[in-house]
Amino acid sequence: MTNIIIISLSVFAIGLVMTMSGRGGGNFYVPLLVIAGLRMHQAAAMGQFILMIAALTGMLVFNKKKMVDWKLALVIDPPTDIMAFVGGYFSSYLSGSTLKVILSVFLVLAGISMLTKVKERPLKTDKRFGYWHRKFGNEEYVVNLWYTIPITALAGLVAGAVGISCGSFKIPLMVLLCGVPMHIAVGTSSAMVAATAIMGFLGHTMRGHFQPEFAIPLAIAAILAGIFGGKLAIKINPKYLKLLFAVTTFAAAGFMIINTLSTN
Repeated sequence: MTNIIIISLSVFAIGLVMTMSGRGGGNFYVPLLVIAGLRMHQAAAMGQFILMIAALTGMLVFNKKKMVDWKLALVIDPPTDIMAFVGGYFSSYLSGSTLKVILSVFLVLAGISMLTKVKERPLKTDKRFGYWHRKFGNEEYVVNLWYTIPITALAGLVAGAVGISCGSFKIPLMVLLCGVPMHIAVGTSSAMVAATAIMGFLGHTMRGHFQPEFAIPLAIAAILAGIFGGKLAIKINPKYLKLLFAVTTFAAAGFMIINTLSTN
């Protein structure tokens, strides 16, 4: 009982910070659940469950403030969601140690992306096929589908397998390659994180990785984190949290590497 309470409080704290930045937080949930004693496949499934609940809740808050570009999400996210399901379903063919190594690599990349300075800059209008000129509210940007769709699909495959949302990659992708303003990228990412987590969760559940006895307390923690995190995100600029995210992400990667080596 005490263990569940500690995990739930940790999930709330992580979900609060991650929702504020439009990221999922699977790179923290999965190591946390591994520490708690779950096997890697079970931790990945439960991580997707937490991501799904927290992101859906945060998405409702962001959508109310018109921070979610639904058309952008509906165009670039389906390939990610499909591949997340594939990754979750076929993760059984990879050992827990292999999944830990893959997760560690993604954590390092996520930490580097958080340290990368992302500038909000409009892209020049390009009328060639595959370049989508998008207008959302008072903002305009061009989405390079040739880069965006393959990259998000690949990220979805890996994210579904290891139990993360790839939100840490989607925001820099939208801002750097598509010229999407940061506040819209954060809100839109929450919607895409929710969809990706749902598909990854379904893939894991069909393979019997989900443990329902953990579901209720963690779902409550995730819902509260989504509500409060979404409201705080409207008031606080997420860029001030990037250094903290990077340091803690590298720490999570270090733990997963040590855990992998110690169990081999």
